[in-house]
Amino acid sequence: MTATRDELVAAARGPRRFGWWYIAEHQFRQMRRYLWVVVVNTIGSPLLYLLGIGFGLASFMTRPIADGPDGPVSYLLFVTPALVASAGVAVASDEFQYSVMMGFKWRRLFWGMNDSPVEPPQIVTGFVLAVAGRMLFSTLAFAAIAVLFGGLGDPWSAFAVAGAGLLGGMAFGLPLLAYSATITEDKGQFALVNRFVFTPMFLFSGTFYPLATLPVWLQWIGWVSPLWHASEIGRAASYGRSPGSWPVGWHVVVLLTLCVAGWVAARRVFVRRLRG
Repeated sequence: MTATRDELVAAARGPRRFGWWYIAEHQFRQMRRYLWVVVVNTIGSPLLYLLGIGFGLASFMTRPIADGPDGPVSYLLFVTPALVASAGVAVASDEFQYSVMMGFKWRRLFWGMNDSPVEPPQIVTGFVLAVAGRMLFSTLAFAAIAVLFGGLGDPWSAFAVAGAGLLGGMAFGLPLLAYSATITEDKGQFALVNRFVFTPMFLFSGTFYPLATLPVWLQWIGWVSPLWHASEIGRAASYGRSPGSWPVGWHVVVLLTLCVAGWVAARRVFVRRLRG
């Protein structure tokens, strides 16, 4: 039996109103296919990092690497908030590259969604929401494990440290999403991003040592890096703001600016590409 026009309009009313949630649910179901990979990475990475760096490397250090408001802090306390932030950035790098290419080209999932009553802005919103959910899961799990290892000065700061990791991951991921959505042919662009953007950011953003110890001509990498700003927020939440460090509000403003700029750009690219 052929549906009437009113029945079709009624059936489309839900997707038009809650389309973003339908897209997010679809992405969560997609993640179930590699759930064990997510769980192993979420639990295994913190254990390896905290054992290898926080305890292994830290045992060779005879002098404190950084100062807090109440005096020197241990290397474990210094590096843990940065590792939590790195977990959020790593999820963004994972989900906002090849998954986007899959949606536009390899499996054309976004085109199928676009043929339904769901609008392009809802597609990008739902996609980002799902990635944010995985990112929050990873940063919270990392922070919780860090508490067990004594990696956070204040155990209750785990939520703030995880939130800083989420904010840093989105500040890096949303501009990356906008860039990935513009790619129509895979010619190794993602490999270049991982090699010349993600890796330098991970190494030169004050992750394993204070940014001020780097030469001035390298410190700019940290100043523009979401990872450094998220790490500094996490450190302030864990053991307090170090003498001479930036105010926490400045770090938050930088990350929010990157998030807003990346979100606006990603939304425009999705709309232009799916409606063009």
